[in-house]
Amino acid sequence: MKLNRLLTFLIIIYSPIAIIGQVKKIGLPLIKNYSRIEYKGGTQNWTIDQDKTGNLYFANNEGILQFDGSIWNKYKAKNLDAIKCLKVDPSGKIYVGCYNEFGFFKSNSKGKLEYFSISKYLDKKKRNSMDFIWRIHLFNDEVVFQSFDAIYIYKNNKIKIINAPKKFQFSFQINGRLFIQDFNYGLLEYKDGIIKMLKGTGKLNNSEVWGMAEMSKNKFLIATLDKGLFLFENNQIKPWNTEANIFILKNGSLGCILYKKKYMIINSVLEGIIVSDLNGNIIQHINRNKGLQNNTVLTSFIDNENNLWLGLDNGIAYVNENSFLTYYGNSNNLGTVYSSVAHKGILYVATNQGVFTHPWSTDFKENSFKLIEGTTSQAWNVQILNDEILCSSNRGALLLQNGKMVRNLDPKGYFGIKTIPNHPNLYLGALYNGFSIFEKTKNGIVFRNTIQGVNKSSNTFEIDNDIIWLKKYEFIYQIKLSPNLRNVKSIHVFRRFSKTNPGIGSLQKINNKIYFQSNSIFYNFNSEKNIFIEDKSITDLFKSTPKAKEITEDKNGNLWYIFNKSVGVLIKKGPNKYIDIIAPLSNLSGNLVPDFSSINTIDSRNTFIGLIDGLAHYDSSIENSKVDKPKACIRSFSYPSDTIYFGNGINQNKEFKLPYASNQVKFTFSSPSYENLENLEFSYQLENFDKNWSNWSNNTIKEYTNLKEGNYKLNVKVRNNASVQSDVSSISFRIYPPWYRHSLAYLLYLLIVVAIVYYIRFRIKIKIRKNKYFEKLEQRRLYLEKETKIKQEQYELEKEIEKLENEKLQIKILSKDKELVNNTLQVVKKNKTLNGIIQKLKDIDTNSFDENTKAQFTKLNRSITKEVNTDKSWKGLEKHLKNVHFDFLKKLKEKHPTISPREMDLSTYLLMNMSTKEIAEFMNISTGGVELARYRLRKKLELNQKENLIGYLMSIK
Repeated sequence: MKLNRLLTFLIIIYSPIAIIGQVKKIGLPLIKNYSRIEYKGGTQNWTIDQDKTGNLYFANNEGILQFDGSIWNKYKAKNLDAIKCLKVDPSGKIYVGCYNEFGFFKSNSKGKLEYFSISKYLDKKKRNSMDFIWRIHLFNDEVVFQSFDAIYIYKNNKIKIINAPKKFQFSFQINGRLFIQDFNYGLLEYKDGIIKMLKGTGKLNNSEVWGMAEMSKNKFLIATLDKGLFLFENNQIKPWNTEANIFILKNGSLGCILYKKKYMIINSVLEGIIVSDLNGNIIQHINRNKGLQNNTVLTSFIDNENNLWLGLDNGIAYVNENSFLTYYGNSNNLGTVYSSVAHKGILYVATNQGVFTHPWSTDFKENSFKLIEGTTSQAWNVQILNDEILCSSNRGALLLQNGKMVRNLDPKGYFGIKTIPNHPNLYLGALYNGFSIFEKTKNGIVFRNTIQGVNKSSNTFEIDNDIIWLKKYEFIYQIKLSPNLRNVKSIHVFRRFSKTNPGIGSLQKINNKIYFQSNSIFYNFNSEKNIFIEDKSITDLFKSTPKAKEITEDKNGNLWYIFNKSVGVLIKKGPNKYIDIIAPLSNLSGNLVPDFSSINTIDSRNTFIGLIDGLAHYDSSIENSKVDKPKACIRSFSYPSDTIYFGNGINQNKEFKLPYASNQVKFTFSSPSYENLENLEFSYQLENFDKNWSNWSNNTIKEYTNLKEGNYKLNVKVRNNASVQSDVSSISFRIYPPWYRHSLAYLLYLLIVVAIVYYIRFRIKIKIRKNKYFEKLEQRRLYLEKETKIKQEQYELEKEIEKLENEKLQIKILSKDKELVNNTLQVVKKNKTLNGIIQKLKDIDTNSFDENTKAQFTKLNRSITKEVNTDKSWKGLEKHLKNVHFDFLKKLKEKHPTISPREMDLSTYLLMNMSTKEIAEFMNISTGGVELARYRLRKKLELNQKENLIGYLMSIK
């Protein structure tokens, strides 16, 4: 009883592991080819290995190739091209072997791989006779390099040589043992520093052993080039008489490896690879017809994610062997798959070319899908309705039976056909431009009628009694039919399901109820209230899933949803219990047929999914399998003067210090998640520069320019198309400020500022003293100026007083002159009167006077004459006027030299403002004579008629 419980417990524990460890017999794994144009190397790839960071290395005809998931790098050993083998040790050294040379690559201080020769320790003669090194083994604490002529054991910088008994072929390290084949002595084993012959291996003489793998303890499979497969056990060699051996005898073998301890992967010369179980049954055959770019497989390698890499005679191939998805594509004659269904042992597949079939009860072989005659056209759907197979295609509604087309029910084009609730014998067909009714009669299914009154249709529709729900573009149409299903009663269009939730998402049937979805909120339609009501139970199922565009319920009640060109599934585990699965289906991203999701679940281990180019098979029993997080790697850090490479043993946790001139940096990053490279997305953030993480993108290069000085940290993360994110990978660096912003520079600036302040203060003090001195001088100057001004003003005042006094004196003089003139005129008048009296006295006859009277008369006459003759007032006046007006007369004479004395006298009289009459008296001429004199004077002075004579004379004064 206890034993049974223990066995039951072990079965429960290990059954998922058994499922995960299986190689699927249905379909082929995803294959990704890398051409020599992509990896920029030679054609042949001889050996593959992987380091602890996930980088892959390929021994190529043109050197060693390194692949990190994003970038291919190529390195050469001493400028030699062809490298035949390589081996990566735990420390990161990459041992390589080539022609007459072996050694290792090791990263330098900048992370770039550099080559170091080991064969240099050999003398020149031995070194030049080595030929190619074909195998390298890390055996115990030694490194063994094997050529056809010898093995070279490297340890502690010394090389020990063991020559081949005849000629070595290849060597194999298996579970701590090292085997070598000799062309004449069978298998040898290197142990304790010597080689020993293994008994019973002579059958391998004169053959080329290219592969050797342990099937179980001390039981080995041996693959030869042209003699087939052998088992080596208990010192005996015997042929492995299996299906796999028949294949290898026909196509040759170039090696084999054990896969998951349950399968053998065997390389062939002519037909790619086969995967067999340990009984020799071929499970998979992958060749050029099935996706490989070359049929000659030189080497095979299992990476750290249990996926397969193949080194080809021309190129490299990645085989996603560890996936739970397999595919049928071009090799199976399938194009774009729109629908599939299994019925009575036959798998039907609707494609853009027609309907194909395959027996469901047998293994899928090459070219095993066959086109049903009469279905060649665009086939949109193939369905089981009441145990009948109906195909909706461009040719019409086709009835299929036993893998053949029986009858075309209606030649018009159809998207799909559905059963009608409460009408068990009727079917609703979606035409290209409307709907029609089919009826099941005694004679089979027949076309009944086209529904009148509707000309819209699509592949997304549901029928609920007499109501058709149709989704077309961004609208939902409610089409009410008449009771006989022949006419349309009404059509109502919905653009949203609620005021708070705009838009139309999807239309689907879940648990036999029609649901409407928008933004992950699900509704039912209440016909009584004529409104959409949210169903929170279904909404809650999808609250943690991405927003779905299409939803399909399979026959097991699982809910498949399409989002962002990807697919996920809620696996039903019981009433209202579901498990969300996305990651195992992530490889399908971008390959689904838009708006025509095709999910065909046959049972829990067989689900077929339609793709743009073929059909995918998924086993849903693996939903509990572990999904590893992707890994983000920063591969290089570049700045103007250098580049640092990571992933080759360089520690990226240290802080890198850059001068300010190198403030332009570039990063490259990758993820060694080779399963789905096309759908990996990266996000990054430069701390101290970026506020937020960048948007997710496929870009693996980021450059920053003109960074300021400071400490920075670049964070990178990656996510796969299942939205599983990696841990953050980081690198820190510091950009020093330019010399003029360095701390020492700031100290210098401070000292300069202090010196400038001191100097300014010193200069200010000097300036203040100078200012005070100049202020005193200025005050003195101002005082003197003020004093001078006062003196000047005093002088001017004195001058003004003097002027006023002079003017006053002049006025007084003029007044006196006037007075003198008047007096003189009076004297002149008196003298004239006296002269008149004298004349009259002369006229008196004195003879009649007596002597006394005569004497008195004579005495009076003499007295009057004496008075007239003795009067000198006129000459005195003339002299006085000339003295008073001397300056005027001088200036007038200088300005007008031709002026006469008499004209000068006239000018003086005019200046004195004497009247014409007065002037006439003075000059003893008539008034007319004065006017004439004035006229002559104006002419002499050259005055025009408008000029004032007196004003002109005044201006001269």
